[in-house]
Amino acid sequence: MTRRFTIDYPEALPDVLQESPEEFEHEAKMAMAVKLFEMKRLSSGLAAALVGMDRVRFLLQLSHYGVPAIDLDDEELRADIANA
Repeated sequence: MTRRFTIDYPEALPDVLQESPEEFEHEAKMAMAVKLFEMKRLSSGLAAALVGMDRVRFLLQLSHYGVPAIDLDDEELRADIANA
């Protein structure tokens, strides 16, 4: 099951950003998904599903937003390597 919510924005906003309404709406969803992933509120899989793309493509897009795909501190990295 999916749910939907609507965000109102000024009609001229996509034009100001030199995007079509569809491009603007996709970028807005992507920005939301990236931020929730960065805040560790969503997994990469759920964030990718939010924007309708596969997980690998989502992870590859993160660099365009200045967000690392892997953000582990030293202890988490050591534990991850030990469990590999």
